[in-house]
Amino acid sequence: MENDGATNINEQTMCLCGRIIAFRTAWTKNNLGKRFLGCSYYRRLDACDYFKWVDPPILNPRYKSVINGMLRNANREAVLEKKWQRRVLYHRLVLGILVLVVLVQYGLC
Repeated sequence: MENDGATNINEQTMCLCGRIIAFRTAWTKNNLGKRFLGCSYYRRLDACDYFKWVDPPILNPRYKSVINGMLRNANREAVLEKKWQRRVLYHRLVLGILVLVVLVQYGLC
């Protein structure tokens, strides 16, 4: 893996396999938030191994800790939002069934 820290993003638009390179952000614990260039078919069987860091390494461990904490909070909020959406859907379903039962019981449906 190359790392020159001052990569000109426009210096190469094609990766080794001839596809357009993709500008990505790393989400691994050690490289959280670091940007890199890679094959647009990354993690596919027909992808090449083109990879080049755009950002310099994060040397201060405190920065890594803060970024990891922010990511955990964002993930926690996403999980809570999904639970809330399920709860709202459940309540709407129960309310709909109750309305249907009342309408059937009074012969309105």
